[in-house]
Amino acid sequence: MRTSQFFFTTLKEAPADAEVISQKMMLRAGYIKRSAAGIYTWMPLGLRVLRKVENIVREEMNNAGALELLMPAVQPFELWEESGRGPAYGPELLRFKDRHQRDFVIGPTHEEVITDVVRRDVKSYRQLPIHLYQIQSKFRDEIRPRFGVMRGREFLMKDGYSFHTSFEDLVREYGNMYATYSRIFTRLGLKFRAVAADTGSIGGTGSHEFHVLADSGEDDIAFCPDSDYAANVELAEALAPATPRAAASQAMTKVATPGKMACADVAECLNVGLDRIVKSIAVVSEKEDGSKTFALLLLRGDHELNEIKAGKIAAISPFRFASEAEVEEALGCKPGYIGPAAVDTQKVAIFADRAVAVMSDFVCGANEAGFHLTGVNFGRDLPEPEVFDIRNAVAGDPSPDGKGKLEICRGIEVGHIFQLRTKYAKALNCAFLDEQGKSQIMEMGCYGIGVSRIVGAAIEQGNDEKGIILPATIAPFAVCIVPMGYHKSDAVKTAADQLYADLKKLGIDVVLDDRNERPGVMFADMELIGIPHRVVIGERGLKEGQFEYKGRTDAEATMVAQSEIVTLLQGKLCAA
Repeated sequence: MRTSQFFFTTLKEAPADAEVISQKMMLRAGYIKRSAAGIYTWMPLGLRVLRKVENIVREEMNNAGALELLMPAVQPFELWEESGRGPAYGPELLRFKDRHQRDFVIGPTHEEVITDVVRRDVKSYRQLPIHLYQIQSKFRDEIRPRFGVMRGREFLMKDGYSFHTSFEDLVREYGNMYATYSRIFTRLGLKFRAVAADTGSIGGTGSHEFHVLADSGEDDIAFCPDSDYAANVELAEALAPATPRAAASQAMTKVATPGKMACADVAECLNVGLDRIVKSIAVVSEKEDGSKTFALLLLRGDHELNEIKAGKIAAISPFRFASEAEVEEALGCKPGYIGPAAVDTQKVAIFADRAVAVMSDFVCGANEAGFHLTGVNFGRDLPEPEVFDIRNAVAGDPSPDGKGKLEICRGIEVGHIFQLRTKYAKALNCAFLDEQGKSQIMEMGCYGIGVSRIVGAAIEQGNDEKGIILPATIAPFAVCIVPMGYHKSDAVKTAADQLYADLKKLGIDVVLDDRNERPGVMFADMELIGIPHRVVIGERGLKEGQFEYKGRTDAEATMVAQSEIVTLLQGKLCAA
């Protein structure tokens, strides 16, 4: 490709409303243009990157035995009603009526549609297993779209679905997809980690997320550097302390703490560590039968509540945080001074984190404004609580596999695989006849990759002050030729055109910058848009039979014999 035949729209500055590096870089480099909040036009340069990601995903999925199809973006809402997911999905599901007043949605995902497809045509165990996938635009009406393509409303996704006669066969395909995804992200040239994850609203029994590692990531990942253990912090187990609870050594005492409501302020006031304070988080659970439970979740002062873990406590699932009025009604005190001691356990349920359960002589709220209790002990001053793992794991916690201590890093989720089991197949009666002619519900797997999100994640992982740094496998072009004086020197023009032709003949994705621009402008643009390899051709070098080569991350350029430049580039690209 020649720049004179292309559509370059680079900017010197990113728009003021751009939030994260990838969004700023993609807008500056002319990868994308904003059409509306969370909706972008992929410009020719960005689309080249997007298609390269898509092609790698497609090749690996096909090699893994999956079959590609294309489902409609517009889905009948009746399928969502049949699965029971319509009302639960919420306002992110964009709904509308057609001219006949029939209800439809713009698909955020396709579990219902694919299950309907399979139940219509697959009747016998002889037709299973089958794995179908698509690469298609999705739409989720995010309340606050942000971070460019990282959390947009419209996005390109690969979603695949497998159907099986048994759970054992589902586990086999799940392993196949785990390996396939690992190959995909390796080929994309990204630093990534697969982590055990919560199944969330999709449902199912097993789940792994694939994260591109980046300091700007939205997710915390707990991993053990001494083993293969890795999990999203939402799921990572926080083991119970190995040391048993010490015997009580203090009397429970009410002490004045006027104006001290935050744990850090209380700790400072009483001259104790945050790990000696028990904080109480008031929640309310309202069941479908109309019953209502008020509960206190007890955590150590230096720990944070894990809402997903807490949401799995059957007695309070689902829950919400209590209002100030509800706290006052149940405990007779405003938030900030509440605690588990001296409460009516017939009206207030108490659940403690594992770390809290082994504490003695701790500090907690006195359920009286301006006061806390010290020297509080379970069994003596209040009943033994029900104990659960309800906190986020933190760096230094023992690894759940027993092979070291956890560390925490940041990641951007770009892939997710699920063992759906029979959640959708049962709801939509997706069944087959087994070898005995008996009807059985199919087992299902679900496998997603955020194709457009990968582009943003790759840029979050690879960038510097000059612009984008992408692996050659997904860069818009692998090589750029920058001739000095292309329109003034016949020798430079001839050499540049010849190298361009030679590289194209070898199948190398090359761009020749034949614009009549100053060298500084051309250099800046090529670095901004993220081309891994640059060859500069100038009259002075030509007289000595040399070209100038510079890798995108090289500190300095090197001179290379004109006769050896193609071999050098081939070697660099093969190594990548």
